[in-house]
Amino acid sequence: MSGATVAEFLAYWQREGDAYARRGDYEWMAALVPGRRALEIGCGPGFGTAALAARGLAVLALDTLPDCLAATAARLNENERVAVSLVHGDVAALAGEQRAVIEAFAPDTVVCWLMGAPAGTTGAATGDGGQAVAAYRETVHRHVAELAASLPTVRALHLVDRTAIPWQAKDIGRDTLVRYHLGRTLAGLPFVAERRNALYRKLEGSALELAQLRRSHPSLKGVVPVLAALLAERK
Repeated sequence: MSGATVAEFLAYWQREGDAYARRGDYEWMAALVPGRRALEIGCGPGFGTAALAARGLAVLALDTLPDCLAATAARLNENERVAVSLVHGDVAALAGEQRAVIEAFAPDTVVCWLMGAPAGTTGAATGDGGQAVAAYRETVHRHVAELAASLPTVRALHLVDRTAIPWQAKDIGRDTLVRYHLGRTLAGLPFVAERRNALYRKLEGSALELAQLRRSHPSLKGVVPVLAALLAERK
């Protein structure tokens, strides 16, 4: 779990995000984003926001937590700060003025990376097997896709989340990732997702973490933690 309170959630993602940034994971994610103007849903402590801005994209970052927006603002260097605008809001319940800001920004891509929230928001509990977080993520992804579909300037939607797969079966996993999002996130919306745009990247971890992961997936040989990225394009 990534923390029951906002403070615990932010502390967790400060640690995780710092490790991702050192390994180049955010740089990898940002390199997969097309276009020049990205609407980022859920900026967290700002590692992804900084990576997008460092790549030269203009960014409008939306988050439900003022603490995350403050952490993001603090993380940006002077050049990145010029390229980034921050908005407090909920993608599932945008107010008229928030919607107006997004439309005026005219994003060509919407990104939603490593979706998460404090346990008080997701309903996560020890021993639930991650089901509450998975349900929360599915709901938010759908709201993000519906927003992207409603914005005529948006040509692409980029989703990245952490999961675990048997690495030797990653090609089959790419097909599974596409089917999942086509059947849930993108169902009935004007986006198409193709296998060539479904990518995985190994996440490094300690030997202890890897052993715990494999104990939790005893039926899967060679299971490893990964980032699962999918780019969906407007039809």
